[in-house]
Amino acid sequence: MEGSITGILVVDDYEPWRRFVSTTLQNQLKLQVIGEALDGLDAVQKAEELQPDLIVLDIGLPALDGIEAARRIRKLSPESKILFVSQESSADVVQEAVALGALGYVVKAHAGSELLPAVEAVLEGRQFISSTVSGHCFAVASDSKTLDRLSRNETSSLLVVGKAEITRSHEVEFYSDDAAFVVGFTRFIEAALEAGNAVILVATESHRKSILQRLQEHGADIAAAIEEGRYVSVDVDDTLSAFIVNDLPDPMRFFRVAGDLILPAARAIAGGESGVAICGECGSILWAQGKADAAIQVEQLCNRLAKCYEMDILCGFSLSSFYGEEDRQIFEKICRE
Repeated sequence: MEGSITGILVVDDYEPWRRFVSTTLQNQLKLQVIGEALDGLDAVQKAEELQPDLIVLDIGLPALDGIEAARRIRKLSPESKILFVSQESSADVVQEAVALGALGYVVKAHAGSELLPAVEAVLEGRQFISSTVSGHCFAVASDSKTLDRLSRNETSSLLVVGKAEITRSHEVEFYSDDAAFVVGFTRFIEAALEAGNAVILVATESHRKSILQRLQEHGADIAAAIEEGRYVSVDVDDTLSAFIVNDLPDPMRFFRVAGDLILPAARAIAGGESGVAICGECGSILWAQGKADAAIQVEQLCNRLAKCYEMDILCGFSLSSFYGEEDRQIFEKICRE
C-alpha cells in the first residue's frame, strides 16, 4: 500500500459481522479496508489481486474453509499477514491456524475488546492469541522472508506460554561409543511406544538404521508404528540445516521445524502433543563440529519445547567430543541445561 496506510481484506460469509469488522477497522487512522470476501475461494482470489497488508479471516467459510484458504494465500500473497477471527475456540484449531503462519487468532465472542489489539500486534509482527485459549503454547510456522525480517529479540513475544507449564522431561545422556548410544536410544523409544506415545528420532543415518534394527530384534512392531505415524525418523543434518543460521540456532526456525514434526505425530495418537517423545543428537553434532555455543542454545530451546508441549525429550552426546578443560566447562553447561 502507498504511504503508511495499511490495506486490509476482510473475509466472512456473514454480512452483519463483516460490516462490524470493517466499520471497526475503518474508524482507525491508517487502516483501510480495501476488499471483502464471502467465501474461501473468493478470499484466495482477492488476496492474490489486492496483495493486502493484513487479512482478517474466518474459518467456517463456504466453498473453501479458512484454514485451506490461508494455506493457498500464503503462497499467492506471502507478504500478507493473517489474523483469524472465528467462533472456534479449540486449542487444536488454533494450533493448526498458527502453524500455517497466522500471527493472530481472536475468538469472535471477544472481538469487541480484542480485535484492535490483535490487529496492532499482528501488524507489528507479534503473536496475539485470544484470552480464551491463551493458556496454551502455540508453535509458530512462517516463511523464510518473514523469519528473516523478524529480529531475534522479538522471538519471545511470538510464543504464548500458558501459566500451567509443566516440563515432562528433558534429559541429556552421554555415551561412550556408538553401541551405547544405540542401546540408550532404543530403550527410550521402546518405553515411549509401549506407553502409547509417538516418537520422533533425529539422528544420523547410521544411528537411525542401527536403532531400527535393534527395535525390530526386540520384537517391536515398528512397521505398524511407522505406518500409523507414531514413529518418525529424520536425518539430523537435514534438521539442523533448517534452523541453524550463521552457526547458531534461530529460535523461530527451531520452533517451526519442531512444530512441523510434532503436530503430525500428535494427530496419530490420542494423547495430543503431550503424548509425543523426541530423542535426538542435534547438540552432539554441533559440538563435534566445534559449535559449542550452538549446542548449548539447542539445549536451552529444548527446555522451552518441553514446556510448550509437556513432552519427554532425550538428547544424546558422544563423550568422544569432550577432551580438555574447556570441554569440561562446556560439559557442565550442557548438564545444567
